[in-house]
Amino acid sequence: MNGRCYIAGAGEFVENVLPEDGDYIIAADGGYLALTSRGIIPDLVVGDFDSLGEAPDFPNMIHCPVEKDDTDMMIAVKSGLERGYNLFAINGGLGGRLDQTVANIQILAYIAENESFGTLFGLDVNIIAVKNGEVELSVDTTKGKRVSVFSHGGKAESVTLKGLKYPLDNATMTDIYPIGVSNEFAEEDVIISVNNGTLIIIWETGG
Repeated sequence: MNGRCYIAGAGEFVENVLPEDGDYIIAADGGYLALTSRGIIPDLVVGDFDSLGEAPDFPNMIHCPVEKDDTDMMIAVKSGLERGYNLFAINGGLGGRLDQTVANIQILAYIAENESFGTLFGLDVNIIAVKNGEVELSVDTTKGKRVSVFSHGGKAESVTLKGLKYPLDNATMTDIYPIGVSNEFAEEDVIISVNNGTLIIIWETGG
């Protein structure tokens, strides 16, 4: 499907990452207040509403029990995938509880597993996942900003890092040895690729 699924969560909200025209907007629990306080009305609201305290009066809503297998964010992502979206922008998915942050990073890998692409936007970092593919980062920031690349779910084979201070060429990474942590942008255009496996990529955006 054309367009993007924009999801707002209850974590830190990045003011310059707002929905664009044509986005399908989902509020995950406390993300409803983050949106409506800025005059943005979502298309769908999901969650158990433990963050809000009570369910809002909203016509298009998935009200979930507190005891469930999926987090509110996962329910929001699955709702977007079910509607045919394969591009996700997630604001408010970082900066809160550490366990929820880890869960949201795993959700990025879930999005990649479903042949789609998602970005977690934070106040100082962005996070993406790529599976069996390549991503190009055109970084509008100064050289020297940190970027970290981690294997997710076991081995990541034939990993190549170009444009970074510490490059890799056809390397194997594992999820028990953080060889890709604290690298640096050395060029404006950075290419990160993996032939077999999933990578989690985290880079600084703050000053």
